[in-house]
Amino acid sequence: MATKPPTGDPVQDAPQIDAVQHSAAGLPAVAHTLRIAQQQMGVRRTAQTLLKVNQKDGFDCPGCAWPEGDKRHTAEFCENGAKAVAEEATLRRVTPDFFAAHPLTDLADRSGYWLGQQGRITQPVYLPEGADRYEPVTWERAFAIIAEELTALASPDEALFYTSGRTSNEAAFLLQLFAREFGTNNLPDCSNMCHESSGSALTETIGVGKGSVSLEDLHQADLIIVAGQNPGTNHPRMLSALEQAKASGAKIISVNPLPEAGLERFKNPQTARGMLKGAALTDLFLQIRIGGDQALFRLLNKMIIEADGAVDTDFIAEHTHGYEEFTEAARTADWDRTLTATGLDRDAIEQALAMVLASERTIVCWAMGLTQHKHSVPTIREVVNFLLLRGNIGRPGAGVCPVRGHSNVQGDRTMGIFERPAPAFLDALDREFGITSPRHHGYDVVRSIQALRDGDAKVFFAMGGNFVAATPDTAVTEAAMRRARLTVHVSTKLNRSHAVTGTRALILPTLGRTDKDVTACGKQFVTVEDSMGLVHPSRGNLTPAGPHLLSEPAIIARLARAVLGPSSTTPWEDFEKDYGTIRDRISRVVPGFEDFNARVAPPGSAGFTLPHAPRDERRFPTATGKANFTAAPVEHPELPEGRLLLQTLRSHDQYNTTIYGLDDRYRGIKGGRRIVMVNPEDAHDLGLADGSYTDLVSEWKDGVERRAPGFRVVHYPTARGCAAAYYPETNVLVPLDATADTSNTPASKSVVVRFETA
Repeated sequence: MATKPPTGDPVQDAPQIDAVQHSAAGLPAVAHTLRIAQQQMGVRRTAQTLLKVNQKDGFDCPGCAWPEGDKRHTAEFCENGAKAVAEEATLRRVTPDFFAAHPLTDLADRSGYWLGQQGRITQPVYLPEGADRYEPVTWERAFAIIAEELTALASPDEALFYTSGRTSNEAAFLLQLFAREFGTNNLPDCSNMCHESSGSALTETIGVGKGSVSLEDLHQADLIIVAGQNPGTNHPRMLSALEQAKASGAKIISVNPLPEAGLERFKNPQTARGMLKGAALTDLFLQIRIGGDQALFRLLNKMIIEADGAVDTDFIAEHTHGYEEFTEAARTADWDRTLTATGLDRDAIEQALAMVLASERTIVCWAMGLTQHKHSVPTIREVVNFLLLRGNIGRPGAGVCPVRGHSNVQGDRTMGIFERPAPAFLDALDREFGITSPRHHGYDVVRSIQALRDGDAKVFFAMGGNFVAATPDTAVTEAAMRRARLTVHVSTKLNRSHAVTGTRALILPTLGRTDKDVTACGKQFVTVEDSMGLVHPSRGNLTPAGPHLLSEPAIIARLARAVLGPSSTTPWEDFEKDYGTIRDRISRVVPGFEDFNARVAPPGSAGFTLPHAPRDERRFPTATGKANFTAAPVEHPELPEGRLLLQTLRSHDQYNTTIYGLDDRYRGIKGGRRIVMVNPEDAHDLGLADGSYTDLVSEWKDGVERRAPGFRVVHYPTARGCAAAYYPETNVLVPLDATADTSNTPASKSVVVRFETA
């Protein structure tokens, strides 16, 4: 029987600390998965949902964007994917009675964990100006309120349309179409906070802002470097691919400031041997200092250039540009500076070089550990330099692999959710719909917050997500959001953003991935794009949480009709009834989606892979027509005496800002989240006893004090000079203006902090 939500909000600053684990998954993961699923869904519903996750006739997991192979397991999900499904398919409900009993001040005092545990929202609700709590509202009135505010704006650019990575291709395409027909490119999205640095670097260097590898490439690689990523918690199904690569003879180098259980040993729950013994994954662990990755790859590149016969001169001559300038810069790499920047010893780097030179097919995978620093874009460019030197892009078993975090974050960008759209995309959109899209750039996430803060934006509309909790500089962001005239959130469940509102606010409940979607034209399905460019259908199988829910495409279509009125010739009503008509239009606007419906509609369709010129043809659609070497100066964070570099990260009971529980099992932390992990030697030097409590205070050039109070110190084997703590609790420490050059991504992985005890 599914349990009721917790009545109280648990204390989160007094965890139990156990031993760090050295393997991931296995029997504990299976047991925890079943326990969480049954608590939220009950036994029957658990079977009904989990057996459909990531199946060809089922629904795409609302968790990460890791791809599936053509052959699927019966249980094609991981522990955290099952948690994501359980949270969405829960039997718990948030009804109008809940909002009547809980004023906004009460919701604002609750933790994100408590809010998320309450269940699915069943009806649209409205917070009128001056009211102290949400009240039920009809869909017609909700759309009229939004239309009233949007049409009263002095400029369409005073509106912001945010998208989370859960949004389907069809809904994302409609949202960007509506925004541009309305007159703005203000389409910030969660990519702005995660892999924007990857897209910026890859577009400049290889011409496509996406990864260039497939699952088969991982299985064929000789060497896989996993840098700044914790797949055991954030992308657990990736461990199966690494296990298969190891079985085929691959070597794995892990580059990370913290040791992570999933990269030490993987106990695959799909096999008896895996459950009992597991497979060792990492051959060489480089415990790098936060932000030292660019220096590491630059030195490796220098040594590759200097090694006899190591450079693929034919590939470089035929396919690249800028090699001479790059080699001149690379030859200046210095051992002493590199050892200082990385915290590594010379022997470890030389071991890594030997493995690189022994590999004919190399893949580099990365995530937020590389993308959320001031110098993230040049760091990823240096990774590309590293791969280009030995011809490791555009051949089997080799390439770039930025691992996306949310299930359709890549697809949303493909559909046009971007504040700086390509002119060719806008030209195609205008031809198809007879509109005139704005050509000036819009606001990304950071600039959206600044616009709200400064009064330049007045309406905030979010398609999913938890914007307030996901973004940096919490106090600034919340104050900015409260300056809005209207905030609107299309959501399945409660989160912090619903408690931090503009003058007026709406919560619009929507269908989830697990829900059946039936319109006047029959049962509908949507599509998503995974981290490796495979587009495939997703079909929910559960009765929706209530009769008042609308799908995301229906919400956008009705909103567009309310705002744009009869002057719009776009067939919004047709789009709401039949998603196939949306896909027909996508097929004529977005390259690679030709015959879209024919390739995804047949039952059991696995979808199709989008074209990728560097991978498919060794063709690089850059400004030079070739893959570009780059020669940026090497940077790394400077650390004043008595300070540490803090990285924000997830716990194992967490997905993005969704908190499933209060444990971080692999790191030995149970029953709490307000902890800071500090190397024991650093803790000794700073006088921080294990179990003591401290305030974290970040230091930034603006001189503003940003404080996260009451964190329990946990002595932990982090890299020297480095600390780690969970977000969103530590987002308050990340200055809004501390962003990556070029991409403007918040620099959440390299925050200078000091420790203040009472």
